[in-house]
Amino acid sequence: MTNAVLPFDVETLSLRSAIAKEVGEQNAAAYQGREPYPYGFFDNFLPEEVLERVLQELQQLPEAESSFNRPQEKLKSAFSPERLPPYTRNLFYALNSRPFLAFLEELTGISGLIPDPYFIGGGVHITQNGGHLDIHADFNHHGKLNVERRLNVLIYLNKDWKPEWGGEFEIWNTDMTEKVKSFTPIFNRMVCFNTRSDTWHGNPEPVNNPNGDPRMSLALYYYTATWSDLRKGHTTLFKPRPGTQDKPDRQIARHQFLQEILPPLVYRKVIWRLARLGF
Repeated sequence: MTNAVLPFDVETLSLRSAIAKEVGEQNAAAYQGREPYPYGFFDNFLPEEVLERVLQELQQLPEAESSFNRPQEKLKSAFSPERLPPYTRNLFYALNSRPFLAFLEELTGISGLIPDPYFIGGGVHITQNGGHLDIHADFNHHGKLNVERRLNVLIYLNKDWKPEWGGEFEIWNTDMTEKVKSFTPIFNRMVCFNTRSDTWHGNPEPVNNPNGDPRMSLALYYYTATWSDLRKGHTTLFKPRPGTQDKPDRQIARHQFLQEILPPLVYRKVIWRLARLGF
């Protein structure tokens, strides 16, 4: 069995901080030097048995906390760690722990990373056949904690996944003229990257697994206490790829326009009414 990049204990899911920091240091220069924004990727990231146990538990899932089926994010569901079986839930806690933060801080050069105890937008992500997530930049402000989003971590759970089955993770340049890199979402591959309002990424090619199995991943987001009230928060920003049939996100554009012209109280009431009408 191949050695893991981060040797978590399979039973306790503990990790020695010194080892985590060392691995981060060894990969920091490559991570921080990549363009168009810093990103990293690791195969055999966790002990294989850890993710085997996760897959076993995920054979039975609760009802999804959120599901999307619109042009920009189709047939995609998210499951909060709090409602998942114990081993999977504890893995999420381990990926929010101090040793894992030490690895991420050394790797990225971002100090003071804050994990999200609410796992907003994170958890287990599942995209069914025919589903996709268009190229986008993520929301930049965690309102409950009033912190700035800085980093995404994705760990894939897909056994023997082939590139022709779609669902590849893509990194695009900041002016959305060129795909820079793509990753097949194979089992135990981890991809992480810095987040800004122009860090365009996604998995826009529809999932097309001949076995009917969905694309599955673990998703975690990390923050810093650097948010300023002088900045403007935004939700997920979608960008159509040039030369494709990707659809502009008119719903978000409408909400942003209303936010610009309406007082906050009126804006919240209007958005609530639009949501009830399905707009």
